[in-house]
Amino acid sequence: MAILRIILTVIFVLVCALSVVLVLAQEGKSAGLGAIAGAAESYWGKNKGRSMEGNLVKGTVALAVAFFVLAIILNLNF
Repeated sequence: MAILRIILTVIFVLVCALSVVLVLAQEGKSAGLGAIAGAAESYWGKNKGRSMEGNLVKGTVALAVAFFVLAIILNLNF
C-alpha cells in the first residue's frame, strides 16, 4: 500500500502544478472590456466553449475535480 500512496502523491503534485499553469494561462475576467459595447455577440463570444480559452476552462475544472478526489483519497488511512 505504500507504493500506491507514493504513486498517488506524485500524481497529486503533478495535478497541482498543472492546475497552477492552467490558471495562470487564462485571461482575467476584466480583459473582455468589449462586452460593454456588445462585442460579446461576436463569433468568438458565441463559440467560447470551443476556443482555446474554453478548453483552458474545461481543463481547469477537470484538474480541480482531480485535485479534490486525490486529496480525499490521500487523506484516508489505508
